[in-house]
Amino acid sequence: MRDSMPEVPADPWERYASWWQENFTAGKDPEYEEQILPLFREHLAGAGSVLDVGCGEGQLARMAAPLAQAVVGVDPSAAQLAEAVRRGGGVSYLRGRAEALPFRDASFDVVTVCLVLEHILDLDRVLDELARVIAPGGRLLLAMNHPLLQAPGSGWIDDHILGEQYWRVGSYLTEEVSEEEVDKGIFFPFVHRPLHRYLNGLATRGLYLTWMAEPPPPSGFLERAAEYRLAAEIPRLCFLRAEKLKVF
Repeated sequence: MRDSMPEVPADPWERYASWWQENFTAGKDPEYEEQILPLFREHLAGAGSVLDVGCGEGQLARMAAPLAQAVVGVDPSAAQLAEAVRRGGGVSYLRGRAEALPFRDASFDVVTVCLVLEHILDLDRVLDELARVIAPGGRLLLAMNHPLLQAPGSGWIDDHILGEQYWRVGSYLTEEVSEEEVDKGIFFPFVHRPLHRYLNGLATRGLYLTWMAEPPPPSGFLERAAEYRLAAEIPRLCFLRAEKLKVF
């Protein structure tokens, strides 16, 4: 533990909402613009009602609005939701947590969850809620940091002794909670879990994988992060589409 590390607030997304809005929305982040939003857009085709869980200031929900009959965003951060409402876009917003979604069973055709589950401690409770609110025959669209290649201790290694360069995989099989400094003085909790925890957790709730993507980092990101250029074939993102059985 680093002695100089400040205490992480109970809800850092509330405290650092403006930092997120300024750096990762409104076209400022190439990973969202070139990769994340296009992936969700492709798999939102034909959506009726959509719920975006952990919507933040609403950039994914706003993108989904023209593609669906109705879009609802839910987030625990009042500061994020206030900005989402200010930016508009034809989305309805409610304050709530993924562990206790304020909706009836089978309320939505599609549920989207983008870079959220790796920040939540009680995965099983959240998966229960996601499965509950998805209508039979509906689908879950999920994006997260790649569990294998973004595990704690993973990273690009330039070994001057052996004269080799390689990507080191960290403690993949161990579930681990860490507090990471994503910017100077800004810390967020991250929970690493192996991929089977997600896939098996979905399957036991009647949500079965129908499509998966492990895209390489987009060009805009590589241009801004020189240390990743040598690891251009190491995906940072894992995208899953799971469909709910009509009878389970």
